[in-house]
Amino acid sequence: MNKRGHVLNAVLLAVGLGYLVRPSGDVETFVTVAELFVPIVLGALFPDVDTAFGRHRKTLHNLPVLGVFLAYPIYFGNLQWVWVGVLSHYLLDVLGSKRGIAPFYPVWSREFGLPFGVPVRSRWASAVTLVVTAFELALAAAVIHWLPATMAESALTLLGVR
Repeated sequence: MNKRGHVLNAVLLAVGLGYLVRPSGDVETFVTVAELFVPIVLGALFPDVDTAFGRHRKTLHNLPVLGVFLAYPIYFGNLQWVWVGVLSHYLLDVLGSKRGIAPFYPVWSREFGLPFGVPVRSRWASAVTLVVTAFELALAAAVIHWLPATMAESALTLLGVR
């Protein structure tokens, strides 16, 4: 997916997650959206830094990089939401584009994607971005609202969300 698609995805994801976490629609919801907005957008843009060095869709589009962003809040107490942006970037590249990513790089350079993605410059790229974002928000809603409360609370605490 292109940078515009990743930004659109991240912005919509931040707003959607803000309402899923704090559905009241009051000031608390808007504070949550503001708290999520910058980290998720920055996380969504980070993997494409590898266009300036390394091998694009390999160097920073893999599970070890995601692991670093998942572990960062545990060890340093900040960047709690950046991993969401990184993960959404990966999902958008796997689900929305033809090329996919190399999740096991540097051990294995093979790229994985799904056969129904669109080329990065396709006129359908924005529509695919919206579909993938809806899928991500539905998945997040399932985790937040339908998992047994203790499991969901433990997962959110572990990820630094609560």
